[in-house]
Amino acid sequence: ADAPFIETPRDTRIHYSKRFGIEASYRLAKQSLTLTSSRDAGLRLLLFVVSLLLQNVWRYLHWMYVAAPRRGGRRLWPWSFREFCEMVVRAAWTVLGVRRAVPANQLLDGRFFR
Repeated sequence: ADAPFIETPRDTRIHYSKRFGIEASYRLAKQSLTLTSSRDAGLRLLLFVVSLLLQNVWRYLHWMYVAAPRRGGRRLWPWSFREFCEMVVRAAWTVLGVRRAVPANQLLDGRFFR
């Protein structure tokens, strides 16, 4: 490593261990990032911040409610970030009343006649 602040192999390990966490955060954020064709940098930054907030909420919930406390540290049960994002989308659909299917073969009610 040719950096002025890295003098020993231990410094390299400390510096690049922080770097791994940053790259993992960006990789997870891409899974929940909303795609947009907008050129507005403020909107794109807002969407990125929302994806990072989702990631932090997932980590908190995973640690506090999914991980089992035990001697020697918590045991993390499998719960993927993708599964969490799907749960959030389903909850939003339920709250907003989004219909995913149109009922068929039913009698028409008064809304369709004048």
